[in-house]
Amino acid sequence: MAKYVTVLTDMEDRIRTGQYAPGHKLPSIRDASEMYGCSKSTIIRAYAELERLHIIYALPQSGYYVIDRRGEQWDQGKDTDKLDFSSASPDLHIFPYLDFQHCLNRAIDTYQYQLFTYGDSQGLESFRHTLVKHLADDQVFAKLNQIVVTSGVQQALNILTRMPFPSGKSVILIEQPSYEIYQRFLELEGVKVAGITRTTRGLDLDELEKQFKQGDIKFFYTMPRYQNPLGTSYTLAERKAIVRLAERYDVYIVEDDYMGDLGAEVRMNPLYSYDTSDHVIYLKSFSKVIFPGLRVGAAIVPKLLHPIFVQYKRFSDADSSIVSQGALEIYLKNGMFDHHKRKIIQLYAARMNRMNRALTEAQASEWVEVAPVQQGVYISLVLPKVVNMDQLHGKLQRAGVMTVPGKEFFLQNQAPLYKFLRLSITRVHEDRIEEGVQTIMEEVKRAGRGWG
Repeated sequence: MAKYVTVLTDMEDRIRTGQYAPGHKLPSIRDASEMYGCSKSTIIRAYAELERLHIIYALPQSGYYVIDRRGEQWDQGKDTDKLDFSSASPDLHIFPYLDFQHCLNRAIDTYQYQLFTYGDSQGLESFRHTLVKHLADDQVFAKLNQIVVTSGVQQALNILTRMPFPSGKSVILIEQPSYEIYQRFLELEGVKVAGITRTTRGLDLDELEKQFKQGDIKFFYTMPRYQNPLGTSYTLAERKAIVRLAERYDVYIVEDDYMGDLGAEVRMNPLYSYDTSDHVIYLKSFSKVIFPGLRVGAAIVPKLLHPIFVQYKRFSDADSSIVSQGALEIYLKNGMFDHHKRKIIQLYAARMNRMNRALTEAQASEWVEVAPVQQGVYISLVLPKVVNMDQLHGKLQRAGVMTVPGKEFFLQNQAPLYKFLRLSITRVHEDRIEEGVQTIMEEVKRAGRGWG
């Protein structure tokens, strides 16, 4: 990562947290270069970027100062009545509008002639070259021809669901609970589906082996890192064991790494990094870091499945948006993505730490099972079976706290395996997390009277 990006990210974080308050004079270029151990040109570039983003301003013969932006950007949302723990979308106030607008304009200039013709069904070649380098940073080492650009991960899932696999198997195995929209799609399509229980403590590997061995499984759909809705991740031992079982019983794994960019935990590599037998189909999304409307995803498809996947992709939409691909390519190559990602990680990590502290202070573990989550955006509270979830959810809504009941994340043809609330930290201001947790726990305690 470029040194100026590190400086830029640190400066932004100091400004966001108030270390450099509105009107504060920043260190001189000489002092900053000594502080960060870099050249003066690196500091000049970082300050120029902060100035372009309207975060600081320069006074000739004086220096650089923090713009007074109180009431804007990071402070927005403090005074709203509702506390939204339900939204899965990124924080609206940190979308990189200006940067991405710049990339879109450059993409239109760069690819102006291709915009009026059909593109490659696999995706823009220059963009796929950029993806090869980008994915390698996350221990996903893929060749150019393995990568297929899709219109979001949802399109990749639709294709994989409908296309035949060489094994001739037909059942899709999916974690319970899991991604709501995909489950509703499977039910709508009348696909044969089997569920396997995943709790905040993980997965029963013996049950997984039984399903792989006897269940006519076409593929196993899983979110190993920061799972939606639980927020938890598989341990290193679990990830390696799942890949070994897939190889042993010739079952494909569809790894939805929709939130992999938001993690910085040591040894939290994707399943794909342990796959030596070409059994993992890796799906990549950028929507959680940039914005949901960017319908660009990537699928790394094993050699045996690749031709039929590309054929289905071609029949689906011919090619994905060249403008979006070109803009994202520029955004990645210029270091803007890495800079924005680091800012997002720091912001969400601070909120998740605040959430965990608030739950500890509220003695939540005496009433609920709190999912062990340190990063990502989701955390779940598992409740006793006797709790009436509809009543609890309704009371929280009336109290101005928005949450998502866990029943939405199970297959509809079976009763929920357990009861929980999914909480998201993306749309709740850090300073109001304690208030929200206190309200949730008060209602949970009221609902739990008489459990004993």
